Amino acid sequence: MKRNKDIIREAFGRHTKAVDESMRHILPDVEQGAALIMHALRRGKKVLVCGNGGSAADSQHFAAELVGRYKAERRGLPAIALTVDTSALTAIGNDYGFENIFKRQIEALGAAGDVLVAFSTGGKSKNILAAVAQARKQKLSIIILTGANGTRFAKTADTAIVVPTTETARIQEVHELVYHAWCEYIDLKHV
Repeated sequence: MKRNKDIIREAFGRHTKAVDESMRHILPDVEQGAALIMHALRRGKKVLVCGNGGSAADSQHFAAELVGRYKAERRGLPAIALTVDTSALTAIGNDYGFENIFKRQIEALGAAGDVLVAFSTGGKSKNILAAVAQARKQKLSIIILTGANGTRFAKTADTAIVVPTTETARIQEVHELVYHAWCEYIDLKHV
């Protein structure tokens, strides 16, 4: 049986490996994602964000950083986490099916030139796939954050950040680092 400190040390080691591997493979895509978001915000467009489970929490966290602030004092930026309106989510899920909970909101709230940021660690969630298809139909820019199993899904995006691991927790940790880097970029570029 592993000792407690070995379990914890190994988790930290896998985190470090995921970050190191990501730095070698995804930085150009992270930079491209930052540029897409910045371009939209400078044109008065909004950022729509979605994900399931832990990725829903990431969606809310990222949107909150944009609407509130990250570090710098700046104006609030138009961002909506499509995961937070329980009345809409349950009504749409009940009436149209769970796979349409984000698609329907994009149909109602999305406009050409907006950006959809879709989190899916595995790249197979039907509601995320439907959201991306709707965003494409409405001419939104699409940024996908996924893991190593989401490479097929990543091909549907304008920019895809594919974390090179299949361990969900490590993927989510790198995703948080990515959107915090975007927030820092936005702060320094003063939208």
